[in-house]
Amino acid sequence: MAESTPTLKPVATKFSKETYLYWYELMQLIRQFELMAEEKYKMEGKIRGFFHAYIGQEAIAAGCMTATRPEDGFITAYRDHGLAIAKGVDVNSCMAELYGKATGCAKGKGGSMHFFGKEVGFWGGHGIVGAQIGTGAGLAFAEQYRGTDNVILCFFGDGAARQGILHETFNLAMLWKLPVIFICENNNYAMGTSVERTSNVVDIYKLADGYEMPADTVNGMSAEAVHEAVGRAVKRAREKGGPTLLEMKTYRYTP
Repeated sequence: MAESTPTLKPVATKFSKETYLYWYELMQLIRQFELMAEEKYKMEGKIRGFFHAYIGQEAIAAGCMTATRPEDGFITAYRDHGLAIAKGVDVNSCMAELYGKATGCAKGKGGSMHFFGKEVGFWGGHGIVGAQIGTGAGLAFAEQYRGTDNVILCFFGDGAARQGILHETFNLAMLWKLPVIFICENNNYAMGTSVERTSNVVDIYKLADGYEMPADTVNGMSAEAVHEAVGRAVKRAREKGGPTLLEMKTYRYTP
């Protein structure tokens, strides 16, 4: 007697089919770009200098895109490929930048760590650890000064959370109620050192407590969770409620 086929129940979803398809396609685009770039860097030696892949962290970029508007700006650290592509920097110009070509998004002068896309509101990857935190607040101050309701998403890693500029920036951002979302992409290992070996505070979102800044910890492996958390923070910022710190718990799959 043939076994009966089990009845599959539909899975409840929070968002539209179009949203899930957008997330999937964007995450696949980032992943495939990184895999190809990594091969050219490691195996073929076509890409020189430093190379920091975003493999494993794609859901953060995807969730942030659907929770923001095109006018909102992104700024990040040296692990910048995924966020640049998500924000709309052309993938061909990104690959050209890795090759040091004049057709690259930074005219071949920035390389892996310094992608840039002013026309789409991507204010760069930055090679100096933590430097973008102060610059991100400065971009938010500019939006506030101009009287827009645009928001800046300032990304940094768990390693940059140990930099002094973070504390100075948090203080001023709260004092001036800047429209900036600080997003710590905590992949547990910075470039190569675990959080536990660098700080007594392993829950990075708690650093906001010293400034009475709203903060939360988020499942950075879920585009849904990222979208919801960023959406709440963005709403607060647009309503002149000031900054938020979001610690995205994630993990990268490459060294």
